[in-house]
Amino acid sequence: MISNISVSDLLKYDLGGQIIDIRSIQSYNNNHIPGAKNIPKNLLLTEPQKYLNKYQIYYIYCQSGTRSIIVCNRLSKLGYKVVNINGGYESWILER
Repeated sequence: MISNISVSDLLKYDLGGQIIDIRSIQSYNNNHIPGAKNIPKNLLLTEPQKYLNKYQIYYIYCQSGTRSIIVCNRLSKLGYKVVNINGGYESWILER
């Protein structure tokens, strides 16, 4: 089971960790959550050890929150500390 966080809680608390945007490079370049690092979904799932450290926490989002749940489930099973940002970038736009 993966953890989830709302955009409002992400904004409210200094939780540490890295925010990861798993959308395409084009979507990321168009706009993204400030401070987020772009690692497209396929790259992240193919070689997570290349991008992530098992001792750090990562907050992961996509456009609407659907793909990020899938990515978080897979990464969590591999031992990574991941938290899904509910509603993805669309929630960020609405709540910031």
